[in-house]
Amino acid sequence: MYNRIKNGELDRVLADAKWINIGRKLNVVFGDGKEWKTARTPVYMFIEQQLEFCQQNSGWALLCDEAGIGKTYTAREYARSHKNVIYVDCSQVKSKNQFIRYIAKEFGLDYVQRLFDVEQDLIYYIKSVAEPLIILDEAGDLHYEAFLELKTLWNATEGCCAWYVMGADGLREKINRGIRNKKVGFAEIFDRLGARAQRITPDGREERQSFFAQQAAAVIKANAPEADVKDMLARTDCHLRRVYIEVMKKR
Repeated sequence: MYNRIKNGELDRVLADAKWINIGRKLNVVFGDGKEWKTARTPVYMFIEQQLEFCQQNSGWALLCDEAGIGKTYTAREYARSHKNVIYVDCSQVKSKNQFIRYIAKEFGLDYVQRLFDVEQDLIYYIKSVAEPLIILDEAGDLHYEAFLELKTLWNATEGCCAWYVMGADGLREKINRGIRNKKVGFAEIFDRLGARAQRITPDGREERQSFFAQQAAAVIKANAPEADVKDMLARTDCHLRRVYIEVMKKR
């Protein structure tokens, strides 16, 4: 199929659903072609460096920070532009069954066979490819059995696969609560994640305001260079999702 497409044959080579799936993964732009430009914000650079380090060293890391600061965007961009990296939105695959099958599917494996066989094939594949990285976003939404799969997969692929686990402050509380209640698996998983939850957003009021303004200004300058930055910051309260809406209005 690849050779046929490479030679310019597109009609009936792949099903429409497959084209849509590929287009989604590659973030193909429709409409007027005005692609959203990535701004190298403090959050983007921090997470990018973390992901690069984890992937190159088969490491684990945990990031728990506020919603709406660009965690998801950065993770998706990294997965889109790097080999053997997959992004998992855990809010969409909460159960153990969904979780394992989705990861296998993203790696291109047979995900419809018996769950045990899917998992064994996934483990074998992870150990056979160069520098695989699995990014888990919204990890706090995983059901307990799915969360325990992190330990299972770690034990089976130790030293062969990198994991980057992200979520909002609720993920931090979920892990802390699990450890306090001595729930099986939480202490072990937290230890594997470096025994600490990292955070980018500063705590002080003035520092936070400056941080959010810096983030929003970078996004505005990259995607709406003609806009009045100060006016946009005031109207959006430096919130990135609101910045996105305002920028799109100007296109």
